[in-house]
Amino acid sequence: MARALGSYEGPLQEAIHRWKYRGILSLTSLFGEWMADALRRHWGGASPELLIPVPLHTRRLRERGFNQALLLAQNLSRRTGIPCDKRILRKEKSTLPQVNLSGAEREKGVRGAFKIAEKKDLRGTSILLLDDVYTTGATVNECSRVLMAGGAKKVDVLTLAHAVKRT
Repeated sequence: MARALGSYEGPLQEAIHRWKYRGILSLTSLFGEWMADALRRHWGGASPELLIPVPLHTRRLRERGFNQALLLAQNLSRRTGIPCDKRILRKEKSTLPQVNLSGAEREKGVRGAFKIAEKKDLRGTSILLLDDVYTTGATVNECSRVLMAGGAKKVDVLTLAHAVKRT
């Protein structure tokens, strides 16, 4: 299951851009509050056992200075008590920025980019994967595939926004 707080347009898109590209990190708390509400609404009593942020490649992390998905996961963890682990999943392959790529290019670009980094027994674990924007699903699908191959029982996804397909 994948859920987003809203569409990646208008005020939500502007807020995400300010947070992600202008470094207005004070928005993290508001986003975390919204995500906690979404978690209760969509998952109810079947909350995941572990929160995992979509990792950034070390090069991108140095450029941006923070991993937006990690900030969301840590904030959500504080609000819910669900453990967050940033060490399990690692992005080993640097990829092109996804923003201008087609769905097929995104899938090809992220294939093999993520690996299980820390040897942790994920067997039977219910995971909630967190990211900022769900566009084509290529990134979260590849992360989910790797986590399932590592033994996870279930991987759901929660993002701030989902891209709106224009026809």
